[in-house]
Amino acid sequence: MKRIVVIGGGAAGMMAAVGAAGQGALVTLLEQNEKTGKKIYITGKGRCNLTNACSREEFFNNIVSNGKFLYSAFNCMDNQSVINFFEKAGCRLKTERGERVFPMSDHSSDVIAALNRQMEKRGVKVWLHSPVSEILMENNNGDEEKERAALKSRVLGVKLKNGTVVDADGVIVATGGMSYEATGASGDGYRLAEKAGHSIKELKPALAPFTIKESWCTEMQGLSLKNVSVVIKNGKKKIYEGFGEMLFTHFGVSGPLILSASSYYAKKYNGMQVELLIDLKPALTREQLDKRLLRDFDEIKNRQFKNALDGLLPSKMVPVIIRLSGISPQKQVNEITRAERGRIIECLKALTLTVTGTRDFKEAIITQGGVHVKEINPSTMESKLVKGLYFAGEVLDLDALTGGFNLQIAWSTGYLAGTSAATENKE
Repeated sequence: MKRIVVIGGGAAGMMAAVGAAGQGALVTLLEQNEKTGKKIYITGKGRCNLTNACSREEFFNNIVSNGKFLYSAFNCMDNQSVINFFEKAGCRLKTERGERVFPMSDHSSDVIAALNRQMEKRGVKVWLHSPVSEILMENNNGDEEKERAALKSRVLGVKLKNGTVVDADGVIVATGGMSYEATGASGDGYRLAEKAGHSIKELKPALAPFTIKESWCTEMQGLSLKNVSVVIKNGKKKIYEGFGEMLFTHFGVSGPLILSASSYYAKKYNGMQVELLIDLKPALTREQLDKRLLRDFDEIKNRQFKNALDGLLPSKMVPVIIRLSGISPQKQVNEITRAERGRIIECLKALTLTVTGTRDFKEAIITQGGVHVKEINPSTMESKLVKGLYFAGEVLDLDALTGGFNLQIAWSTGYLAGTSAATENKE
């Protein structure tokens, strides 16, 4: 019977433990916190959007980094398998707008409880307050170049920070990323991976709010916009285009649409100044919007311009748009020229902000970057450098957009790592 140690009691780690124990392995899960699932608990604003019920094609369209690497893992446990798993584990689910799947109760604690029950049912030993200091390997002479050149090392177990040694035939690293430090995210997994000879792709905050250069942006703090379009551009190159909901904050912009945009921005443009163009009226062409303005202005032709946009825009936005249009607030509506209407329309169809960067890991939902996937076997999640060493979840250089896709990555890679660790090279 194989002995498997899982490092990390988050989504990927618990699913890895369930997968390995389901194949008859003796599994010990090591969690540094006082309980399992701390990050799951706060996902989806405490509701836990645990997967997305979309098609396979749509799922991979929402993967930002290394989608092809995920083919085997997704085939091993796809989104429907995840739904079935939690339903059978006693966690009833529902599907909402955008095919997002949540627990029927709207409580993320029910997802964690289902995983804990499944681990207990399969005999997984859970050690809390058990941070790992080292992965123990034989033939580990410290020569990283040689380690990369050939599989010379084999996992022997792990050593905890209190000095306890746990022997193992397989070790699964599922420590998560750098996001949400309060949940225990410390980057330990990257340190353990590097010590084993693995390379780490640059770590960046992803699904994170944007910081904005323009000071007038903060005047609209708290304003939420629905059904708007945004385009992120670096010069003429389009980085991202999307439709949805966004929010103005004291430092810039946030909301689902912005968070998705930030993942594409982080890939190549992190820290660079780029343009963010907001179409406030995406359902209307410029010509249709001009007719709408003419109609509105005709009804209130004796008003001043500063009182003319209330029917078109939220009140917090009106003073900003008036200022940006360059038209005097005191000007009579019936005196506004065609050229001036054009300036108003440009503000409404391409409200332009300058992105200066993203907020840090404390506010990022996930981490972009991580253990280089070229050093991992995608069919098993086993290291190509160290026999018996596996990786799963956010510690890998894998990330996706919002909507349950990142948790699906955790379930898929975790389950594949667990079942592989329990069955690979079984004597």
